[in-house]
Amino acid sequence: MRSLKSRFVPLALFASCVLAAGCSEVNNTIDKAQACIEAPKIITELGAQVTKLTDDPQAMDKAIDDAAAKLNDVADSAANTTLKEASDSLAATLTGITVNDVNDAVDAAQKVATESADYVNQVAQACS
Repeated sequence: MRSLKSRFVPLALFASCVLAAGCSEVNNTIDKAQACIEAPKIITELGAQVTKLTDDPQAMDKAIDDAAAKLNDVADSAANTTLKEASDSLAATLTGITVNDVNDAVDAAQKVATESADYVNQVAQACS
């Protein structure tokens, strides 16, 4: 009887490792799916805010910084390397944008539009 128990311990251990590995893969898939949903949503919201805030440089600057922080969160949770790198890169670009006056706001709006379009293409490729 003792021999039977000793055979089941390694088998149970092996099964639990396989199960844990499988669950990890599911979590990575969920993280990727969530990142694929969140990333375009953040960019869409930012685009709408930037369009509305061209006459309010301080509010635009804050909206851009908030979007950068959200993209950093997406990058931190992204299981996909391409998503992570693209999100980190756009977050860094957005963080580097400073809006002090209306002229800066116009330039920032153009920069956000251009960089966001590139980012959305990268996300689409990573999520397909």
